[in-house]
Amino acid sequence: MAEEQPIQATANAAQAVQPVKEAEAANVAVPKRVKKQAKPESKPVVEGILIKPLLFEKYSFDVEVADLSLRNYINLKQAQYPLSCRRGSQKSFSKVNVGIIERLENSLMRGGTGGKVGGHVIRTKGRLQGKKLKVIKIIEDAFDIVNTKTGANPVQVFIKALENSAPIEDTTHVVYGGITSNVAVDISASRRLDIALRNVAHATIIGAFGNKRTMAEALANELMLASNGDINSFALKRKNEIERMARSAK
Repeated sequence: MAEEQPIQATANAAQAVQPVKEAEAANVAVPKRVKKQAKPESKPVVEGILIKPLLFEKYSFDVEVADLSLRNYINLKQAQYPLSCRRGSQKSFSKVNVGIIERLENSLMRGGTGGKVGGHVIRTKGRLQGKKLKVIKIIEDAFDIVNTKTGANPVQVFIKALENSAPIEDTTHVVYGGITSNVAVDISASRRLDIALRNVAHATIIGAFGNKRTMAEALANELMLASNGDINSFALKRKNEIERMARSAK
């Protein structure tokens, strides 16, 4: 019995090889086992042209940044809905890698601490703190209002508002011999953009606080005023105030 098993296994192997040899003799391609490969990521392509994603599936990111100093810091990351997990937030200049629309979202997600901003006491009790999807909806509605009223690309209007509301000079405290004095200094491009985003967010909260106007309407109104250089814009008022204090400190 021990000798019959190897003989039977050899016979079975010969029977399995015989159809392969017959197929090779007849010049028939024998299918080989191919390792399964991962499918490449599908991207929308029309007749060989790669389609760029649109913001909220409506607005193009093909805009112009006229301010040369802000051009390297305004990241126009193309995404339909700007939402990412910023893991490198502790690294230097990591904000450059965050899209400018998402940075506006982060500026609006501020907690209402009850501080006085622009003569108004803000007590929102953190209603937008951590509510990123809610803030995305507010920005989408605001951009729709801007597009309806102006007929322009709201992304371009937003970039123009940031350029107009970014101050060039600021003051800092210098202590010399026990005497503290204010000295005018130039502002880096990164801080200019931070101040502009912060003022736009403050203007949105102030415009909707204790008012029948919604957050989306307040944001759209501030963007249109700042992009046109209107003096009624809160961000432009703050910019002029900062630069006026810097001029007086010279």
